[in-house]
Formats: sequence, structure tokens, C-alpha cells
Amino acid sequence: MLNAETKKIINSARDVLVGKIPDPKAQVEQITFAMFYKFMDEKDKESIQLGGKPQFFVDQFESFSWSKLMDPRLGGTERMDLYTQALAKMSQNPHIAQLFRDIYKDAFIPFRSPETLSLFLKEIDQLDYTNTESLGDAFEYLLSVMGSQGDAGQFRTPRHIIDFIIDVVDPQKSDTILDPACGTAGFLISSYKHIVNQHDGKDDPDNKETPLTPDEKKDLMKNLMGYDISPDMVRLSKVNLYLHGLLNPTIYEYDTLSSEEKWDENFDVILANPPFMSPKGGIKPHKRFSIQANRAEVLFVDYIIEHLKPNGRAGIIVPEGIIFQSSNAYKELRKKLVEDGLFAVVSLPSGVFNPYAGVKTSILIFDKNLSKLSDSILFVKIESDGYDLGAQRRETSKNDLPLALTIINSYKKNIVKGKIPKTAELENLSKNTISIFVQKTKISELGDYYLTGDRYKEINEIKNLKWPMVELSSLIATLTATKKIKKSEYRSKGKYPVIDQAQNEIAGWTDRKEVLIKSDKPLIIFGDHTCAVKYIDKPFAQGADGIKIIKTDDNLLPFFLYYYLKYRPIVSDGYKRHFSKLKAYRIPLPPLEVQKEIVEEIESYQKIIETNKKLIEVLEEKIKNAISKI
Repeated sequence: MLNAETKKIINSARDVLVGKIPDPKAQVEQITFAMFYKFMDEKDKESIQLGGKPQFFVDQFESFSWSKLMDPRLGGTERMDLYTQALAKMSQNPHIAQLFRDIYKDAFIPFRSPETLSLFLKEIDQLDYTNTESLGDAFEYLLSVMGSQGDAGQFRTPRHIIDFIIDVVDPQKSDTILDPACGTAGFLISSYKHIVNQHDGKDDPDNKETPLTPDEKKDLMKNLMGYDISPDMVRLSKVNLYLHGLLNPTIYEYDTLSSEEKWDENFDVILANPPFMSPKGGIKPHKRFSIQANRAEVLFVDYIIEHLKPNGRAGIIVPEGIIFQSSNAYKELRKKLVEDGLFAVVSLPSGVFNPYAGVKTSILIFDKNLSKLSDSILFVKIESDGYDLGAQRRETSKNDLPLALTIINSYKKNIVKGKIPKTAELENLSKNTISIFVQKTKISELGDYYLTGDRYKEINEIKNLKWPMVELSSLIATLTATKKIKKSEYRSKGKYPVIDQAQNEIAGWTDRKEVLIKSDKPLIIFGDHTCAVKYIDKPFAQGADGIKIIKTDDNLLPFFLYYYLKYRPIVSDGYKRHFSKLKAYRIPLPPLEVQKEIVEEIESYQKIIETNKKLIEVLEEKIKNAISKI
């Protein structure tokens, strides 16, 4: 557990460096060099106190010991020179482990200020090295201050979100575990702690398993593997793992999306928060992916599913594009997920990655074995994760994660017992406000495989209304102009307006009857691209693709449909834009007389709104006039 004093020391060290090194990543690197430097010296002192010999600073490297570096008799310039030489030569020290030598490869001080260096080293000198785990917690806090790698869409995953995913996926001591975009190895460290705690009773004293033997711990360390394309991240992850007790971390500098070297390796558990964005230069994936795409998030999710063992499990943080984007690669991926292992989707609040990014994310949970036993998928919506959603992410009392974990674990147990119902009973299972069960057939029936629970929850809620639910495809028809009109055709003002694709301006006018759409009743314009809904009662000319002109049948009043779509639009997560979804949209269908009453009531409110808008305009003008007299 990170104590307040250690946190204060690290913050002070950064404050010293910030004037010379503004880049947070470079600050982390310099503090890492100094922390390990002092750590090795402390280990040498400890060995001597126990009657042994120093291990690290021996022979010609003895003159570089931290104790000699911090000798008060040393002048600032001398200390600067000594520290500069030490960093340059540390990677050549044969007495330290290869991991340590890798850390100091090409190490240097990016400034020449003896005063700054002395202040910085003085702060590091206060760190307590009682045990490597406390040092590991300090290092994790240090990594947390590192900003986002914006161009690559990489953001540090909050520890409590990592732990939640680990608790859901529940890795075991015999599992092989991979993070294919490991960053600073947070998922691997949390997995290790989770498994160790299972066996010493820390997580659940009443359900303690046999403590891990030394050999089992060694095997567990070998089972944890990480890839990252960045050599800096590889180095930081190795340090982080070492400080948390994994002395020989298995981390590879590896391009998961472009290299085929490790393609044939499979794992029991895969955990990842892969990059959300594709590099500016694009991605050149090899041809072994089952889905051909050039988006990083699509390829990473595809990679993970491809590399799970037949009964594998996974937890993946994904951007919302994976959930609802309409392009073929996204739809094909979602279809594959639903058919091949997905059993839960957890929607996270949009501020989880603050202050680095406001991106909205979800967690995809896979269990290939449980998925085969169930015909439904669980959707859980997290409104609060225990922190506010501002830039500072201050802790709050509201936290949906514990309830979400309980719901998911209960769902797992019910699947194993064969108690998950197959049909409409699913709608009655979720009595809480954050989850819903949805049958896979319901998800797949429209062909888009959207993975947002709100969509299906709204459908279920509407079903509780007293009027029958009717699909719009049976109530509407579309009208098409006999000729496609282009904006460039209009040089003179005609009789009827032509609205452009964005539906926010008049593209032109026409009175050419061959392109007019005429109807014996009012029409509705529905836009694929903007989802704008407009109501017209005059002949209309279609201005562009993306606009649908809708005619209702005798059982549906046009104004009723207009107001219903306006105030209960298809708004969730992007699928609002697609006309095919409008046709599949189900609405309550009261008798025509009731529809008419509802329309008249709405219009009476609309008149009040319009009247007050005019009154506000008049009053605002009076305010301006009053101000002008001053």
C-alpha cells in the first residue's frame, strides 16, 4: 500500500525536475534510474549488515555507490560528474542482473545543473526500501503520473478498473496469461496478486486454498507474458513486475498486429486495454487475421479471440466504436464475438480515463465455456466507478463496481447450474437498475450485432405499455422522387423547397413536376446521416441521398409518428443514423382517436412554448434597449 510520505517524496522529486524536464515520461525515467540506484545500494548495505558481501557496487563500480554519491563533502559539480559517469556505465556492470542493465541502457541526464541534481537526489534519498513491494507501489504511483500517449490512443488503465476485470475473469495458478499490449504491466501484476491472494486467504478468508509452493510461484511467473511495441514500455513493465516480486518477467518487444512470430501461441486468459487509435502512418497487418481491417481496436480484439484456447477467458477494454460502429469490419467482429465466447459487456462511464481522455469505453468479458452453455449475454451499465468524472477523479461514495461483480458472478453460477431461462423470462431476471439479459437471437436479428444494453433495455421497457407494439416497417412506406436533384441545378427560385442532405439549409427551389413527390397526406423526412426528423405538408422534392420521405398507412397518423420519433428518437450509440433501424423500430400503436388526442395535447404544449419563446425575445430586446440608454 502506497503511504502518503512516499507519494509526497515522488511528487517533490517531480517538482524539482519539472523546470528542466517538462515531459512526464522523461521525469518517470529519471526517477526510475535514481530509485533503482538507491535500491541496489540499500541491498548492499543490508547484505553487509547480515554478515555477507555487497552484490552490486563492487570492484571498479564501488566508487559509484549511492552512499559515496550522497557524501555531504562532495560538491555539486563533483556529484554531477559522478552521477553522470555512473549512469553511463551502469549497463556494463556485470554484477547486476540483466534486467537492471537493460534499465540503464543508454541512460543519461538530460540537463546540466548541479543544484537541480542535488535537490533531486536528496528527495530520492528519503525513500524507504523496507521491501520491494512497497517500492513497487511507489513505482506504480510514479507511472500513474505519466500522461497519455495520445497519438497511439494509449491510456493508463486505472488500478481499480484492472482489479475489477481480474476479479471477473478470475485467473487461476495453472492458467497461461497474456497481455498483448501490456504497457506498464498492470494487468499482469494484478493477476499475480489475485492468484497469490486466493491461496493465502486475503481475498476470502473463508475460502482459502492451499498456499502456493515456491515451485508453483515460479511456474506462475513463467505463465505471465506481455507484449508491447514500445521499448520504453517494455523496460518500464519489467521494472514494475520485478518490484512486485516477479524477478524474471517475460515481456517481449513485439508488434502484435504486424508480426507473425508468435501467432501460433494460445493462452488460457488474455487481458488487455489495447490502443484505441490507429497510428497516423496506418497499420500493415499480416493476412492471418480472420477479419480484414486497418483499425487497431478491431485487430486487437480479433487477435485476442483468435489466441484464446478452446475454453479460454478474456477481459478487454474497448472504445465505443467496437460496440456500435456500422462499417463491415466492426459488424463482422461483433458477429464473431457474439458467436464465439462473449458472455458479458460492461459499459463504463465516459470519465474513467480522465484526465488523459474522455473517451467512452466498455469491457468485453469472454468465457468460451460459459458462452456455449447460455443463449444470452449479460449487459451491465456502470454509472459510477467510485470516483467523480472530473479531471481530478476524486473518490466518492457511489460505486457500482461491487454490485456489477456480484451480478456477473451470480450470472456465471446460474449458467453452470443451467438456470438461465431461454425465452421471455430473461426480461424478469434483472430487478436491479444496472443490468439486463439479452438473448443472442435478439442481438443478431437485425444483422448489426450492437453491443449496448440500453438499446435492448428500452425495447423491454416499451413493451410494458398498454398499447400493442408494432414494427414501423408494417406502418410506413417510402416515396422516391422520379429524378435525383442536385444543388447545382438551381439558378432561379421556383415554387417548392429542396432540402439538402444535412437538412439544415435550402438547396434550391423547383416547380418541375416530374421531380415532385405528391401525397394525399402529410409526409415525414427522415435523414440517415443526421437522424433529423421533419414534418412537411406540401409537395416536396428529394435533394440528396441519405434522406427518406416517409408516408404512413391508415392506422398511423403522420403527426403521431413525427412527435414520437422526435421525443423518443433512436438515439443510443450511433445506430440512430440508419434507416434500416427505423423500419425495425417498434412503437406503441393506440387507436386513431387516442393518437389524435395525444397529438392535440402535444400541440397545445408546443403553442405555449412558442408563445413564451416570443415573449423571451421581446423581453431580451427590452433589456438591450435599456442597456443602450446607459
